Amino acid sequence: MMPLLLGSALAYSSVQTLSISVLLLTCVSALCVHAAANLFNTYYDYIHGVDSPATNNKKEHTIDDRTLIEGLLKPNEVVRLGLILYAIGTIAFLFLSHVSPAKEPYLALIYFGALPLSFLYTGGIGFKYIALGDVLILLTFGPITIVYSFMAQAGYYSIYPVFYALPLTLNTEAILHSNNTRDMEHDRSVGVLTLSILLGKRFSYYLYCLLIYSPYVIISCMMIKISWLCCLPLLTVVHAHRLCKEFQHDQLVKLPNRTAILNFQFGFLYILSIILTNITRNRQQFVF
Repeated sequence: MMPLLLGSALAYSSVQTLSISVLLLTCVSALCVHAAANLFNTYYDYIHGVDSPATNNKKEHTIDDRTLIEGLLKPNEVVRLGLILYAIGTIAFLFLSHVSPAKEPYLALIYFGALPLSFLYTGGIGFKYIALGDVLILLTFGPITIVYSFMAQAGYYSIYPVFYALPLTLNTEAILHSNNTRDMEHDRSVGVLTLSILLGKRFSYYLYCLLIYSPYVIISCMMIKISWLCCLPLLTVVHAHRLCKEFQHDQLVKLPNRTAILNFQFGFLYILSIILTNITRNRQQFVF
């Protein structure tokens, strides 16, 4: 939701209008694709033995998704539900293409380009298993989602949302990286190759700190160049520092969940700062 709302906030700052119907359809289409990707991730991790009843019994390995290993659903049911969600997302997109001011071919290029990427994270090529999952996440939860949301509202393409996406994208990537670092020994044992395995524990820690702290550097630059109101995400820096300390002391079991909480807090304040900056600018223009 954070990239979607960020794209809409940036569009509102540009065109000074916000369509609720476009926002809802954008959210439904994107969230259905995201949910379907999670289901196929569950399925292929189970098929490839990454998550299995045997690994569930290992104390040193934490399995967050127990849908298949505990028999809550059958594998074919997970696949069927994933396909249903892809279908619902596509139907929502078709409605979106009629109510959005954006030209259909360009909006469709983003949606139907992102849809197979969400599947290929673990399905088909399986980017996750060959140390390319991080690249896919950076693209999907950064530029692609934000530009999709921006274009649906504003009706045109612009490069500037990509730059605004960077702080939130890096913060989101930190969730995946902490998860992969926590599971690196298990992933190595089942033949999965991730960026964390390539880097090792020490350099994975350095990368995590880079992903966590870089957004605050960018926000500080935005305060100087754009408005002091961009400072709101800096309120989360103490939480970010605490997470880096947990990583350093190998407290990784709950780190992905706690990083996701930081991502929500950071994203919410980041979007709020953009909205407040826009309101302040409009008032100044009115006074002038």
